[in-house]
Amino acid sequence: MLNFLKKNEKSIVAPATGIFEKLEELSDPVFSKGMMGRGFAIEAKNETIVSPIDGFVSSIFPTKHALGIKTKSGIELLVHVGIDTVELNGEGFDIKVQEGQKVKAGNTLMNIDFVVFEKNHKPKDVIIVFPDYQNEMLIPKLEEVKQGQKLFDLD
Repeated sequence: MLNFLKKNEKSIVAPATGIFEKLEELSDPVFSKGMMGRGFAIEAKNETIVSPIDGFVSSIFPTKHALGIKTKSGIELLVHVGIDTVELNGEGFDIKVQEGQKVKAGNTLMNIDFVVFEKNHKPKDVIIVFPDYQNEMLIPKLEEVKQGQKLFDLD
């Protein structure tokens, strides 16, 4: 009954406004060669990063540059901000969630400080990878995306 109104918990939205990038285009081989899993990146033009999916925060890295999200159905994803930003030791990151916290797609996860990134010559790529996802992943060819814009659905 009214199933067409039911929200798809596997919908992925843009975590930032910016330029959509394929992982292969990134300078970090850990991501560009798919060692962390399949996914995408967005060269951020805004400092607020939001959850790309409904779930709960499963982990927050001590250096604040990355966090994990797990969905109700068990899909895990990593939100990794910047390249080599682990070197910042948390500087430039303001985490707005806690481990175990429930999040909806579009909820704020963190704010980043572009001044810190630029001063330290760090790219502002927001990288989304699905480390263990084995199903088909049809990532669309996009150019510029807006934060919260639906990108695709997972199988």
